[in-house]
Amino acid sequence: MLSTSALNSLSRSNPNYKSSSRSSRPIAPSNPWDYKNIIEKLQDIINTLEERLKPLVNAELSVLVDVLHQPELLFLEGTDARQRCESGGFISKLIQHTKALMSAEEKLCIKVLRTLQEMLIRTLDFDEKGISLRKVLLQNYLFPNKKNNPKNDLAELGAAGWEQERDWATVAAVQCRLDREGGTKLFTDLVMSTKNDKIFQESIQLAICLLEGGNTEIQNSFYKLMMGDNKSEKFFKVLHDRMKDAQTDIKATVSVNVGEMTHKANEKELENGVASPALVLPAGLPLMVSGQSIAPVGASMPVQPVAEQREVETEMGPAVIIMKPILRFLQLLCENHNHDLQNFLRCQNNKTNYNLVCETLQFLDIMCGSTTGGLGLLGLYINESNVHLITQTLETLTEYCQGPCQENQTCIVTHESNGIDIITALILNDISPLCRYQMEMVLQLKDNASKLLLALMESRHDSENAERILFNLRPRELLARHNKILQNLLKTQKKSKEGDEGISSMLNLNNRPLSQMLTSSAPAAVVEQDPLEYYDLLTAQIEIVRDDRSMEQIVFPVHPICEFLTEESKYRVFNTTEQDEQGSKVTHFFEQTSFLHGEMEWQKKLRSMPVLFWFSRRMSLWGTISFNLAVFVNLIIAFFYPYDSGQGAIDDSLLLMLFWILTGLSVVGLFSQRYGFQPLTLALILRSIYHFGIGNTLILLGSLNLINKVVFVVSFVGNNGTFIMGYKAMVMDMEFLYHLGYVLTSTLGLFVHELFYSILLFDLIYREETLFNVIKSVTRNGRSILLTALLALILVYLFSIVGFLCLKEDFIMEVDRLPQIAAAPQQSEASQEFLKSCSSDGVSCTAETSGVTATEDEEVADTERACDTLLMCIVTVLNHGLRNGGGVGDVLRKPSKNEPLFPARVVYDLLFYFIVIIIVLNLIFGVIIDTFADLRSEKQKKEEVLKTTCFICGLERDKFDNKTVSFEDHIKQEHNIWNYLFFIVLVREKNKTDYTGPESYVAHMIKNNNLDWFPRMQAMSLVVTDGDGEQNEMRMLQDKLSSTMRVVTTLTSQLNELKEQMTEQRKRRQRMGFVDVQAGASAAAAVPPSAAGGNHQMYKT
Repeated sequence: MLSTSALNSLSRSNPNYKSSSRSSRPIAPSNPWDYKNIIEKLQDIINTLEERLKPLVNAELSVLVDVLHQPELLFLEGTDARQRCESGGFISKLIQHTKALMSAEEKLCIKVLRTLQEMLIRTLDFDEKGISLRKVLLQNYLFPNKKNNPKNDLAELGAAGWEQERDWATVAAVQCRLDREGGTKLFTDLVMSTKNDKIFQESIQLAICLLEGGNTEIQNSFYKLMMGDNKSEKFFKVLHDRMKDAQTDIKATVSVNVGEMTHKANEKELENGVASPALVLPAGLPLMVSGQSIAPVGASMPVQPVAEQREVETEMGPAVIIMKPILRFLQLLCENHNHDLQNFLRCQNNKTNYNLVCETLQFLDIMCGSTTGGLGLLGLYINESNVHLITQTLETLTEYCQGPCQENQTCIVTHESNGIDIITALILNDISPLCRYQMEMVLQLKDNASKLLLALMESRHDSENAERILFNLRPRELLARHNKILQNLLKTQKKSKEGDEGISSMLNLNNRPLSQMLTSSAPAAVVEQDPLEYYDLLTAQIEIVRDDRSMEQIVFPVHPICEFLTEESKYRVFNTTEQDEQGSKVTHFFEQTSFLHGEMEWQKKLRSMPVLFWFSRRMSLWGTISFNLAVFVNLIIAFFYPYDSGQGAIDDSLLLMLFWILTGLSVVGLFSQRYGFQPLTLALILRSIYHFGIGNTLILLGSLNLINKVVFVVSFVGNNGTFIMGYKAMVMDMEFLYHLGYVLTSTLGLFVHELFYSILLFDLIYREETLFNVIKSVTRNGRSILLTALLALILVYLFSIVGFLCLKEDFIMEVDRLPQIAAAPQQSEASQEFLKSCSSDGVSCTAETSGVTATEDEEVADTERACDTLLMCIVTVLNHGLRNGGGVGDVLRKPSKNEPLFPARVVYDLLFYFIVIIIVLNLIFGVIIDTFADLRSEKQKKEEVLKTTCFICGLERDKFDNKTVSFEDHIKQEHNIWNYLFFIVLVREKNKTDYTGPESYVAHMIKNNNLDWFPRMQAMSLVVTDGDGEQNEMRMLQDKLSSTMRVVTTLTSQLNELKEQMTEQRKRRQRMGFVDVQAGASAAAAVPPSAAGGNHQMYKT
């Protein structure tokens, strides 16, 4: 295998080998020693070898990155070198050595910088052979004592970081590690010191890799480095000079002959026979969602050959090419809306400040040709080679403003180049001929320009910027083009439901006439869907509260995943969300947002499983069928069981008559479209009983019920995604366990005994909320009821003890014994012997004995002692005492008034009646009845709150009386509960580096579980009047006061510096004056006064 140096040397030997290999080969002459032909063939061999060995070389080089991640694995455990590597000494020394290589070994310095970049953002671009070679090298160098386990190797080193599966948490950890070892200081020093363009470019790329993903720790480290060592002036001077050089290079190289190019373009259009398409992308056009563009207009446009376009393109010089990584670096510095760095890029508070915000805007101005008056001819300046650079410039300017950074917004809007004119020109004007063959690039460019306009108006409490944009956009012309282009989008993308934020809604917040035009500008002649209605379906608005308690309205795109929110979930959340101590439902609603978001993701995944989705969509139907089948089965059991004995309650003739009656009722019900299926099903069941018998019919219905319930469980799992939640969640899901119990009961009824079907009727409690409340009235205060029952049990125990000790003879209960048919043959042996003895004595004792026996049998048959033991007393008092209305006295022996214990018996009966029957039992009944009444009143109150109170802010209906906004409009538009859910889903689904200012603020609040961003007891429609409200006036005064304080602070620092300079100059003059006096005194002794004065004057001058 050729090494890297050998391949590079072979490649450098012929720098044009690629073009030469692609060119046609001349016919070889007959001379066998044709050296030219030999060299060309050898070059082909080298190219083939390089192509085949490149994956292996890349795999070999990738191991070097793994070594840098864990260099300690190269050394034995316990050695000093291993300990120093574990503490980060190797990377630190490498970074320190890289700066020294800048002047001595520039190529090696560049290689080290690229290797450091690979440590941060790596791509493994090699085939299976390269992967196997990589595993062998890892095994030999880093894991010599471990078994060859590829997964462990790759997992330990994070080597599975393919581009599409990048773990940003791991990347952030490596970024912070390099920052601690001096990576941030390295690229700043190289940027300030190097004069090599390649080293500068690789340094900027290293900075981009360190900041990729919006690493705030790297941003803060850079900011502290700039502020601490006073390097900001030199660093920003380098970037400023690079921008100036790029602007100069563009001005020098872009010499466009407008007339000639226009003439060429017209000729090509005439040759193709197609007029130039007028692509106008108005404000408010939904362009991008999650980085995916909608490109519907360019589908039918002719594709112009790239070679023709290249005739009018101008190649960008190195000074211009380097601007894209510089602008990306500046964008990443401001990522996550870092307000300190946003202001720092505009003003560094140094003696010489470099406003990179204005320079970036000036660069965009020159790129678009506005300095030559070419804003209307953007197609002559924007081509395939520089469109990406212009897009990056727009993204950087957008990041400058979002957050919001109002100072940067004002800086861009008020700049002398008039940035709004440039941005609106990019949105409204054609970019032809680029739009004819690269429509996606044009749409992305216009989308970024729209986002920049939105960023300029973001979170502005004044309408100054919005009015400037409206003045440039010309609203009526904008809306005319708006409708035309959106209709074209709808014709080609009717199934597309994606959209992004547009300018129209943001302008709508600041201009009432525009909002009226937006609602009345729909073309009446068009039968298709109104574009503005289409736009309204894909956007939503909410109101949030900022840290300073000011309210702000946000218009945002509805994420596509939100369409998978089910109506059942909406109904459940809206009706079951509970109020907190402050009377707000926001707390409980916010706790359910994670579950609702997970349900949306599952429903989206469910769409990819058509069969499961078909069953899940009809879950309510399967539930109704199961309940009806359970009722029919139990009706059959009730009328015909036991059906084997033939003693059913209905004969065959009556079955036939009922069959025809139900058939007629079902026909009438089907015509009326109500209650037709139940009579028809019952008629079919009766017919089945008549033909197949009761047993077979029960088996058939039971099988259908079991199958249907299994389908219901599958539908339930499909709707809720129970199986993907894990076994613990399945066990804790009581509803899922209930349905499994239903399936088990149906199985027992089918295979064990028919009477198990009776348990299925309890499903009525699950289906009916009223019955559920009845059960809940017992279970809600179950502890109170149980404690009261325990008190009753204690009292019964005490009364049983008293009865056992004092009233044992009164516990004689009347009983009804079972008939003793075989009692006569089973007489006792003693009776028989007594009868024999009587007959031997000659005495007739038969009649007497029979009479005594009859009397004793009658007494034994009627009464029985029930308190011979304490346990029997407890059972008797508990059983008979609680079930009789008068207590235990109703079942005891009726005592005579002459008995000595008669008063005690009266007291015993009365105490048991009053304490146990009246007080304790009624306490239990009262708790149940009061609970049921409370549940009913709570339900009525909840329904009243839902009808008359805003779910989000808690304001009541009467607050909106005689206001410009009605209560219905308020809860549907301003504080729509589902719009808040959609915004939370958008924040969680969106990449954090793409957040707008309000989205970043809300994401931070959600991360901290802080709900202060929800408006409570306030709404903008009640605060804002025709002019500026008091709240906005206070906000403006606070902004002015803060800006004045910043100006005062700046002036104070400047005055202090000036004071120090004046003090230094005064001391210097005093020293100079003292020297002049000494020189004058010595000169006065030797020359006349006039000469001395002349010399002194000359010296001073």
